Amino acid sequence: MKIRRLALSLAATALVPAAAHAQEVVLKVAHFLPPVSPAHTKFITPWCDKIAAESQGRLKCQIYPAMQLGGTPPQLLNQVRDGVADIVWTLPGYTPGRFATSEVFELPFITTRHQPSSRAMWDFVQKHSMKEFAGLKPIATWVNGPNVLHFRDKNVQALADMKGVKVRAPSRLGTKVLTALGATPVGMPVPQMSESLAKGVIDGALIPWEVVPATKAHELTKYHLEADGEHTLTTATMIFVMNKKKYDSLSPELKKVIDDNSGRETSAWASAQFEAADAGGREIAVAAGNTVSKLPAEETAKWEAATRPVVDEWIKEISAKGVDGKQLHEDAVSLVNQYSKQ
Repeated sequence: MKIRRLALSLAATALVPAAAHAQEVVLKVAHFLPPVSPAHTKFITPWCDKIAAESQGRLKCQIYPAMQLGGTPPQLLNQVRDGVADIVWTLPGYTPGRFATSEVFELPFITTRHQPSSRAMWDFVQKHSMKEFAGLKPIATWVNGPNVLHFRDKNVQALADMKGVKVRAPSRLGTKVLTALGATPVGMPVPQMSESLAKGVIDGALIPWEVVPATKAHELTKYHLEADGEHTLTTATMIFVMNKKKYDSLSPELKKVIDDNSGRETSAWASAQFEAADAGGREIAVAAGNTVSKLPAEETAKWEAATRPVVDEWIKEISAKGVDGKQLHEDAVSLVNQYSKQ
């Protein structure tokens, strides 16, 4: 009888599909922009589709856009560290002081094009900044391309035109850059920007082109100003990070899927999606009849000189924390130049 029951049990087990025995994990992925944003449609959703395919459906994402898990954009980092979310896309600039060394990539006139600058940032983070990612597994770290100045009704063409203009700042260093240029910075996350522009609380905003369509900035502003030359006025750093405990709980096979979709080239791929979105955002502003200007080279040189104290101050600040700020700055510049030449 025992042998017969064992045989029946083994037979029943054999009828259960193998997939039922495989580990299936649903990852809660949170971010702060609406589901129509390029970040959601061109980056996060395709990344989730890719890990689902490579894991044969054992890894799946439940995406929560527009802060659907509650809280505000600056709280995303705590949400992923506390396990409220398993993965988040966020901007380190929303939590000043937490990413002190990798902040170097937001300094004025350091970064160049999206992909080489993002490869540089990944290498820099791996070498210098992993302590800032305690409790997290970095999946990708990148820059979102050049931040452009967008104005409601002022056609800024020179450094002198910036005096006293109230401009939305994306981060701590973005605030310092705007101050150095003579503007009055107003710090706020992107979701608050549209209402502030519409009500005239701010005169303009420092954002990349890709943000324009989702925030309707092309309808709320008339003038757009780009810096000239290879290097960008400033940018914002972005991170796509996973709760380390969640990652550690995965099987070796599923960890490999995450690992295969993390790293330098994943960072470059993510930035490429934002690069394409930048082009689309610019086209929308032009199609709306707005004025898009580029600072001439000689005027850009004046802006670079005006913002150099921001770099010097950052080096002093970070050195006061016991690290070599000058060396960090030099390493970031060297990495950007190295990848930009490839």
